[in-house]
Amino acid sequence: MNEKNVLMGILAIILGIVVIAFPYISIFTFSIMAGIGILILGIWFFILTFEVWKDSKAASIAYLILGLIAIVAGIGMMGNIQAFSVLTSILIYLAGFWMIFGGSLALFSGITTYERGIGVLNVILGIMYLIIGIFALNPYYLALLIGIWLIFDGIRLFFVKSPKEEIDELEKDLNKEFEDN
Repeated sequence: MNEKNVLMGILAIILGIVVIAFPYISIFTFSIMAGIGILILGIWFFILTFEVWKDSKAASIAYLILGLIAIVAGIGMMGNIQAFSVLTSILIYLAGFWMIFGGSLALFSGITTYERGIGVLNVILGIMYLIIGIFALNPYYLALLIGIWLIFDGIRLFFVKSPKEEIDELEKDLNKEFEDN
């Protein structure tokens, strides 16, 4: 087991518990971080406006518009718990619809039983995403969902092998197979 994964797992579990214990402070913090990220993205688009101007005026104008929208959205997102919850909910809904659409395609066009099974699983997960999206509109439940996700991900990290361990195990299997032949 990788010590780095264990440390990251413990930190994720602790962070998940903190998020659940202090939901509104956590969502406020996440909204500030998301706002700063969107603001930086807007500034980057604004910088690209000037770099692309010689090559493509249309792309430059598109970058300018995207940059201004992102800057305004980033400033509006910082510290706004409800805006963060709505944006997160919309993204979860979009993921849910996309999973249902992709799952339906796999279900009806899948050649093998495995492909159809994956399609059914995607449709079920997509429906679950739509249900979770409803709860994500409420900042309290959004914090609860994020906290639970962090705890589960922290537990998962205990069982993940490092890339070096994966390579070592693969080499051992290949050597054993080579020796057997």
